[in-house]
Amino acid sequence: MRNEADIQNEVRLAASAAGWRVFRNNVGTLLTERGVPVRFGLANDSVSVNKYVKSGDLIGIRPVLITADMVGKTIGQFVSLEVKRQGWIPNQNNDHENAQRRWADIVTGLGGYAIFTTGQL
Repeated sequence: MRNEADIQNEVRLAASAAGWRVFRNNVGTLLTERGVPVRFGLANDSVSVNKYVKSGDLIGIRPVLITADMVGKTIGQFVSLEVKRQGWIPNQNNDHENAQRRWADIVTGLGGYAIFTTGQL
């Protein structure tokens, strides 16, 4: 069975082959040598924000051709990919996954592309 790291590498290669650019979004907190916490990663402004919403593993942009009023122009669409291990089954009772879903809802609600994936784009 493929683990999440292997799947993430496959997704990154597939995204690149499709013309996307995605980057690892590490999220966490580290202490400086003086003991000052430094938060990093998207949607990690505070403990309470990070508990409510958790950004995807891979963040990037993909080209999208716009039609009608912007015929022929290509825009960059924000992309968020939450990578899961092979065989993953969504769990509505998992607080961590629910926070990840809230992030995906924010992204898609604003016109971006956000999915949970076990290897597909």
